[in-house]
Amino acid sequence: MSVINPNPFTTRPEIEGTFGVVASTHWIATAVGMAALESGGNAFDAAVATAFTLQVVEPHLNGPGGDVPVIVYDVRRGKPEVICGQGPAPGGATIAHYRRQGLDLVPGTGLLAACVPGTFETWMLILRDYGTLSLREVLTPALGYAQRGHPLVERASATIATVAELFRRHWPTSAAVYLPGGNVPAPGTLFSNPTLAATYARILKEAESAGGDRVAQIERARKSWSHGFVAEAIDRFCRTQDVFDTSGERHRGVLTGGDMARWTPRVEAPLTFDYGRYTVCKTGPWGQGPVMLQQLALLQGFDLDRLDPSGPDFIHLQVECAKLAYADREAFYGDPDFVEVPTATLLSEAYNAERRKLAGAAASLELRPGSIKGFGAAIRLAHKDSPQVADAAGAGEPTVGRLGGTRGDTVHFDIVDEAGNMVSATPSGGWLQSSPVIPELGFPLGTRAQMFWLEEGLPASLAPNKRPRTTLSPTLALRDGEPYLAWGTPGGDQQDQWITQLFLRHVHAGLNLQEAIDAPAWHSEHFPSSFWPRAARPGVLVVEGRVPRATVAELTRRDHIVEVGPDWSEGRLTAAARDGVRRRAAANPRGMQGYAAGR
Repeated sequence: MSVINPNPFTTRPEIEGTFGVVASTHWIATAVGMAALESGGNAFDAAVATAFTLQVVEPHLNGPGGDVPVIVYDVRRGKPEVICGQGPAPGGATIAHYRRQGLDLVPGTGLLAACVPGTFETWMLILRDYGTLSLREVLTPALGYAQRGHPLVERASATIATVAELFRRHWPTSAAVYLPGGNVPAPGTLFSNPTLAATYARILKEAESAGGDRVAQIERARKSWSHGFVAEAIDRFCRTQDVFDTSGERHRGVLTGGDMARWTPRVEAPLTFDYGRYTVCKTGPWGQGPVMLQQLALLQGFDLDRLDPSGPDFIHLQVECAKLAYADREAFYGDPDFVEVPTATLLSEAYNAERRKLAGAAASLELRPGSIKGFGAAIRLAHKDSPQVADAAGAGEPTVGRLGGTRGDTVHFDIVDEAGNMVSATPSGGWLQSSPVIPELGFPLGTRAQMFWLEEGLPASLAPNKRPRTTLSPTLALRDGEPYLAWGTPGGDQQDQWITQLFLRHVHAGLNLQEAIDAPAWHSEHFPSSFWPRAARPGVLVVEGRVPRATVAELTRRDHIVEVGPDWSEGRLTAAARDGVRRRAAANPRGMQGYAAGR
């Protein structure tokens, strides 16, 4: 594929070496990951250490009560694998129960939106089955930052400020942690969470009581989490606390310790699509990851090599194909344990040859899912008059294109070690603004259940023990059959738009990883949001201010409703690659938090 723009402006160099690389959404986590590699750990050890650190230093973006999908390539196993750390809905989470509360949508905050927390068990599985270091070695950095403090980033301070009144009026346990002395901590404040540190210290102490065997310690840590004091505290909090949420009312949760004890993460084969030299690997349709594969299935029918990646033709085609793929997400995707999803048809050339014809010269203003006999359902749209509650600032996930938005978001990291092991992970949920801090533990629960519909018969309808159709979307690609690239981004529904853009710029325009991240970006808000209150903005296309004016004018002429955001506002991508003995990485400069490191 041709190179049409080999020397675009970049903010920093692409990292390159032969020993290993780590790229994450926070510089401290990147440093911790590299330290794990330097101490003799592999990519999986580094991933666990990075993940626990991100919970501490980016509490407005992820936490222990959240969830995570991971894609790995283990050179010993010789194949890519997906580890599903997306916890399911509790056993008591029925549509009837929520309807009896007077709800037509799952609230965007509070306890009713909690699924089984998936992160801890997932990192323990990876450490046990893929890693080499001890629990103490991977947990100590995060525990230290929680105990002794870390410099609070500007966006965390701003997020706390947005929900400060909610904390003061309704969530006092959160105020106790995040409003020290009753005040919003300023950016750069050395911020600590001693209760969270104590939780992890207790888990570590109980783990090491199992003796010196590494695996026995990990198993004992798992028991402390899912069968022990952590599960007991979560169960008690959900049963006894009436928590104010986005509905404007107070509700108790339905998550129990039994739900946590019954669930464990599982290893799955990825869903894949061949695009030229590349085989792109994503999660199954319990996540939105297949929408990237569907975009590629549509786009492979166009000659993208000759197009300027900041030009109107390139952007128009990517956006129109994204609209079609996301419409299919709404119509077909759901937990395949509960609903049959026609993924083979959705990725077939015959299906996409017909769908491709819908990507016309003008922007579509309609939501147009495909038709597959015997599958799918009518797309559910939230009411336009869905109530907006004043204290709902913590609802949702995406920062969308407007960096500085105060909704909860996500973190991401990518790692490649010297042996060639690879990890791509997108931890999220359990944000400080998602629900009240559980006082004995120092962290809140997640709100992923807001992605379910409270209507029977839809692929993403709520049901007990069903996985919500998460937006979390790590990515891994093979090139010529060899593992090559791991990448991803925070951003809710926008993740698989920005992820696709990076890939297309890298493959078709020849941009290196840093160039592909730094290039002007955009996203569509055409389809229903996955987050409360589930709104859609048909035809709206948000672009960075760096997109050329002539491109904006032409997109507007083609009927896109173009909104121009700040110059550096779209996405928080990171990426890491292996190319023979070379290791490369890059991280997003937007927001001034993400960094790549390596040697």
